[in-house]
Amino acid sequence: MVKTPPSPGLLIARMESLADPTRLRLLRLLERHELGVADLCDVLQLPQSTVSRHLKVLADQHWVRSRRQATNHLYRTILDELDAHARKLWLLAREQTDAWPAVDQDRLRLVERLRVRETSSEEFFAGAAAEWDRLRGELYGRHFTHAAMLALLPSETVIADLGCGTAAAAAQLAPHVGRVIAVDNSAAMLKAARKRTAGLPNVDLRRGDLASLPIENASCDAAILLLALTYVEEPAAVLSEVRRILKPGGRAAIVDLLPHDRDDFRRQMGQLHAGFDPAEVNRLLSVAELLPRTNSPLPPEQGAKGPALFLATALRGASDGH
Repeated sequence: MVKTPPSPGLLIARMESLADPTRLRLLRLLERHELGVADLCDVLQLPQSTVSRHLKVLADQHWVRSRRQATNHLYRTILDELDAHARKLWLLAREQTDAWPAVDQDRLRLVERLRVRETSSEEFFAGAAAEWDRLRGELYGRHFTHAAMLALLPSETVIADLGCGTAAAAAQLAPHVGRVIAVDNSAAMLKAARKRTAGLPNVDLRRGDLASLPIENASCDAAILLLALTYVEEPAAVLSEVRRILKPGGRAAIVDLLPHDRDDFRRQMGQLHAGFDPAEVNRLLSVAELLPRTNSPLPPEQGAKGPALFLATALRGASDGH
């Protein structure tokens, strides 16, 4: 039996419906999960009007179907019901979008969204346990858990906060460690940092370039780089400096952006790099003669609008020969 190809009008309509990156991202999300508009807005970081407009196009061209659940509409793809020509078109589009940074960002946000949704469902049935969490938060706040974990740090620890900004991290660390050496190259940031740490005598603020740190060799037990590498021209030079200032056995922790394609965001934030691939981070650490330990994405926080982040840790060897 000869298969009848789609008419030119139908073929063009299908191609037009896929000729938008947002609609391709939506189809990838809805291929595996049934999701509401609020879910999709959170994952794609787009307003409801934009998401709804693209969903209508996909529904009109029979890529997705919706069903009503209470006051919500849940969407899913109907790829399994498509004819062979439409399926072929989608498989090609999916293959060509596999390497998009936005797709990786969407996947991470979806995992977190589903986790939160699942947690909400569990909490509904948990009864007393869910009530206790709410009550404890209302009575005592939520910062005491964080304070208890910081209190486990050895009291004599010297930590370098590199690219410290307004010293938010340094101020949290200071009550629990021996000294925090906080370095930033911005006079405006350091002015705000001095105001924040005025009552913390063990915070040592220094102005300097991260690629040429004003810190003595092997003088720090640990170093943190929080959203700093995206702002430097040569990350490898900064990581070499991190190794230089760490004592043998000292540890480094890096939090920064995963790869993304939001060039408008990068320009708005004044960043030089659009995120870092985990394999590239490990390579840079190895070049700097730091031993990579862990490297994993961080679950996106509720309400966070920026690209997803990773946390990488590394160790300076116990001797020059590791």
